[in-house]
Amino acid sequence: MPIGRATPGNAPSTASGIHAFCSRWLQGRGAALPRDRQQRRRISAYGYTQAKALVYSRYGEPEDVLSLHTHSISPAHSTRLTLRFLASPLNPADINQIQGLYPSRPQFTSALGTAQPSAVAGNEGVAEVISSGSAVRTVQKGDWVLMKRVAFGTWRTHAEAEESDVLRVEKDGVTPVQAGTVSVNPCTAYRMLKDFYPLQPGDWFVQNGANSGVGRAAIQLGKRWGYRSINVVRDRPGIEDLKKELLDLGADHVVTEDEILKKSFAEEVKEWTRGGRESVMLALNCVGGQPTTALTKVLSPGAYMVTYGAMAKKPLQLPPSALIFRDLRFHGFWVSQWADAHPEEKKRTVDEILEMTRKGEFSDMPVTEVKWGWETKEEALKEAVKGTLEGFRKGKGVFVYRDE
Repeated sequence: MPIGRATPGNAPSTASGIHAFCSRWLQGRGAALPRDRQQRRRISAYGYTQAKALVYSRYGEPEDVLSLHTHSISPAHSTRLTLRFLASPLNPADINQIQGLYPSRPQFTSALGTAQPSAVAGNEGVAEVISSGSAVRTVQKGDWVLMKRVAFGTWRTHAEAEESDVLRVEKDGVTPVQAGTVSVNPCTAYRMLKDFYPLQPGDWFVQNGANSGVGRAAIQLGKRWGYRSINVVRDRPGIEDLKKELLDLGADHVVTEDEILKKSFAEEVKEWTRGGRESVMLALNCVGGQPTTALTKVLSPGAYMVTYGAMAKKPLQLPPSALIFRDLRFHGFWVSQWADAHPEEKKRTVDEILEMTRKGEFSDMPVTEVKWGWETKEEALKEAVKGTLEGFRKGKGVFVYRDE
């Protein structure tokens, strides 16, 4: 049956229905294509690209609500692009979004032909442009792009996007994992170190979550800019090896949460800062609870604490004296909101960090690559997602897509 000549009994009546109808029809036609063509590009004789995505139609735990959905993407036209994803990290914020706990929520839609309106999971990643419409001007086939805004949906093999949805990055000299993980953690560290207090070479900052992607980025950027750092991590097996790893990365001091809760910690900081003559004017917090309260005790009068996470899921408790007598300033930072408001500054920040990476001046954090090929099972992908918030991980999970 030629496309466009559906019979009255099976003709779809809506735009989303037409898309779903074409998807099912083309999947059936794919069997007639040469085997090598099916595997390498997954593109039908009519130009439709076959794609898979991790989707959800309701909020809940990822293992309960995620499913792997196969659909088709129509040929790019006008200002539209067809993208092939290369690498997409699994961030804690992605899990919170699936759970319905994140302030930015995706739009549920039937555009992918799902039985219920659904959204594609994932917020960060890098994709390659594999085709573009005739009116596209800023990118071309073969370019690498990042998503401009949160909630695009990056846990998928391919996507259709508007030219205005993406931000081109220079791909020479960087890997897909490096490009795909640059826009959240490194950008968060960069902006917090630059946008709240004007640190000068020789100044100190303190941070918890120092082993996180943001923490490792802050250590490296601070070292590059001449800042000195006090870094807090959770106690764990192999803690001395972790301390050495962060010191080799550029940290000045690394301590555990148990150590900062001791009365002697303030005296240690005083020794490190030449009897307190050198100020500690910035704290970066992603934990909350009592360990974060302890950080306020080593801050200098007028210092800033910037909170960008709450991994302990406990409130930030502040003694009134910190506000009244020491004039400490407390701010929040959400990189997604910042990026939406400052797209050009986001591009400049991303470009600068990637240039440091090319020169060997910035190291990406340890990652665990999760290979995603056309035959990868739903259970394997969901198991990788499940591990994102569990225990001490060897590295950030990253979906790395195989072009099969």
